[in-house]
Amino acid sequence: MIDLKEIQKAKELLEGVVVKTPFANAPLLSQRVGADVYLKKENLQLTGAFKLRGAYNKIANLSKDELKRGVIAASAGNHAQGVAYSAKLFDTKATIVMPEATPLLKVENTRSLGAKVILKGENYDEAYNYALKKSKEDSLVFVHPFADKDVMAGQGSIALEMLEDRKDLDYLVVSIGGGGLIAGVASVFKSLSPSTKVIGVVASGANAMLKSYLSKKPIDSTSVRTIADGIAVRDVNEQNLKEVIELVDELVEVDDEEIASAVLFLLEKQKLVVEGAGAAGVAAILHKKFSFFEGAKIATILSGGNIDVSMLSLIIEKGLIKAYRKMKFVITLIDKPGALMDLTDILKDLGANIVQIDYDRTSTNLSYGDAFVTLALETKGKEHQEQIRESLDKRGYIYKEEMRV
Repeated sequence: MIDLKEIQKAKELLEGVVVKTPFANAPLLSQRVGADVYLKKENLQLTGAFKLRGAYNKIANLSKDELKRGVIAASAGNHAQGVAYSAKLFDTKATIVMPEATPLLKVENTRSLGAKVILKGENYDEAYNYALKKSKEDSLVFVHPFADKDVMAGQGSIALEMLEDRKDLDYLVVSIGGGGLIAGVASVFKSLSPSTKVIGVVASGANAMLKSYLSKKPIDSTSVRTIADGIAVRDVNEQNLKEVIELVDELVEVDDEEIASAVLFLLEKQKLVVEGAGAAGVAAILHKKFSFFEGAKIATILSGGNIDVSMLSLIIEKGLIKAYRKMKFVITLIDKPGALMDLTDILKDLGANIVQIDYDRTSTNLSYGDAFVTLALETKGKEHQEQIRESLDKRGYIYKEEMRV
């Protein structure tokens, strides 16, 4: 457990540096799950994520000699921006090693804060190993993203802010990558609100911490794959595992489909842009991955909002298809005047809005005299889509639909 006094000290250091982010009820989410759900909106933090807190607290506790040497960190993005921003405030140079697949948004944001960015490795752990090597070679101070007491204490300041607003929480739901965030905030809750159950959430594509928690010993993954890049940690830190075992009541996992649905829900219903890692807690609540009683007061931390625009676009597109609000299909038409108009008239009469259309008469898969028409339609739900299919079938159209998962 992180010393509560150290977390309180970190909170004092952070005053005037970080934003006290909103901690508010989410009525639509609460109604959906039958509980009283509150969101701590760290996606609205400076640099777009909670990581600024731990990074600043660590750098603020460095000696003058250490600050003169400069700092280095490994990060998938949010810790990188936190270190870069903090280093700038202390006028010390920052080098950040990021995985090669890091979203461009996070890379550009880190560079814009004055840090030198090195892209190295297929995942966080490979970038981490390179950063450690670089730290020794260049005598730079390594700022660990989660396995550091000062970093954890900084993250714990989130919990102190939450308890200033609500002291009657039944559950605290926190996403887990390396475990630094949950170690910090859980230390506060176990000290000041011990009746609150702490639930950790991992991505199923990066679930080494869950396996380690259940076996009570570190078990690393051979690889990680998840849209929640902020918690895509392959290897488990032994000390952080001890903190998680001591402080966390239950660990659950959510898959990418569930995370994507939470991202879309927050965007559409809460008007909040949240990245995959930040939405993992909401995914666990939405899909009831842990048991809670009706009317329970549940808090979760939206840990970051730095989602790549292309990923957000993909989540929206797939989400609309799964919600029966969009359908795509390829239909075979006789390539003659009026054939396309006949089809669009049918769709118009059914109230389906065409948002994308492509006409192909040259495919080698076509018989001579035929054409492929690819259509994307805005629809009004499952029943509306069934009406469209029935109408096409009745008129003898041959088509292939992009299936919902």
